[in-house]
Amino acid sequence: MTYHIEKNGEKPAYLQLYHILREAITGGEYPYGARLPSKRTLADDAGVSVITVEHSFDLLVEEGYIEARERSGYFVSYQAADQFPVGEDMSDLGTESETGLDAERDVATVDRYEASVEEFPFPAFARTMRRVLSEEGSRILEKSPDQGLLSLRQSIAEYLRRSRGMEVGPQQIVIGAGSEYLYGLIVQMLGRDRIYGLEDPCYEKIEKVYQANGARCEHLKLGTEGIHRSELKRSQATVLHVTPFSSYPSGVTASASRRQTYVRWAQERNAYIIEDDYASEFSPSTKAEDTLFSLEPERTVIYLNTFTKTISSSVRTGYMVLPREKSEVLLEKINFYACTVPVFDQMVIAEFIRSGDFERHINRVRRKLRKNR
Repeated sequence: MTYHIEKNGEKPAYLQLYHILREAITGGEYPYGARLPSKRTLADDAGVSVITVEHSFDLLVEEGYIEARERSGYFVSYQAADQFPVGEDMSDLGTESETGLDAERDVATVDRYEASVEEFPFPAFARTMRRVLSEEGSRILEKSPDQGLLSLRQSIAEYLRRSRGMEVGPQQIVIGAGSEYLYGLIVQMLGRDRIYGLEDPCYEKIEKVYQANGARCEHLKLGTEGIHRSELKRSQATVLHVTPFSSYPSGVTASASRRQTYVRWAQERNAYIIEDDYASEFSPSTKAEDTLFSLEPERTVIYLNTFTKTISSSVRTGYMVLPREKSEVLLEKINFYACTVPVFDQMVIAEFIRSGDFERHINRVRRKLRKNR
């Protein structure tokens, strides 16, 4: 295997190596159970330091692609068999318990974190508010475009590209007053005649909002790696609402192979995935979690996030990103709704992101999490 690492590339060497190894694993070059080269061998072959290799391996372990075995090395834990066509017999595709989470809670729980008011850089946020008032003047009283201000949608698109590896355009983004409002828009776009599959257990308001909008919901049991494969097979749902980073209240984080399963499930059924990414920014990992949207950005995944965790619960601003090929037809179904977020709030958040203060805040919290862990 060849390793092309750009010494002065835009991405650091450890991330480049991580992506090379991840593609080799998901592509089958290193199949399930295979032993990876030793850190010293890989460092020599790739022309990098052993520390760089260690950093790459740590990321792959954190995301569930490989596992470390004492005195034996690193072995692939990603199972390509998790990608199944609908209707395939899955009785022999793994040994994950189907009995629920009660006996599994400790291994499923991930670091959960909510930044305190004291940790938030309020002086920087206040400066941003004053700057917007000074520079924008009476424009803060103007009506917002229905999808939200272009400046905010551009700032979000650039942030997602830098932080999550999501290549999206502002025309794919819809701004709304929090996740609950956006859930309602999703039903308007996808239709109430569908069955919406929900994680079991899940945040109860998700089901309440879907049902209030006339949609039928189906519960799909969670295991330690995400929704059980057998649950996905039996489900009649054509919309799957998941929180793959940290499902509430269980704390389950979907494994790398299970995320691929979700995408394949949706592709085979011509279904949609609602990726509710409400808590992923405050991950202790040195690399942000991969999103389902980044795995399939064209047709199947609608990505949701808000600024409730990263800025404040009083900031009722969220956004959804529509899949590239479906964005135009989906927007036609909700284009009569006015944006529910005040222009001033949108301007402030757009400037807060553009200035870099938003990401500096997130990075400070993540460094603290790593230190505490």
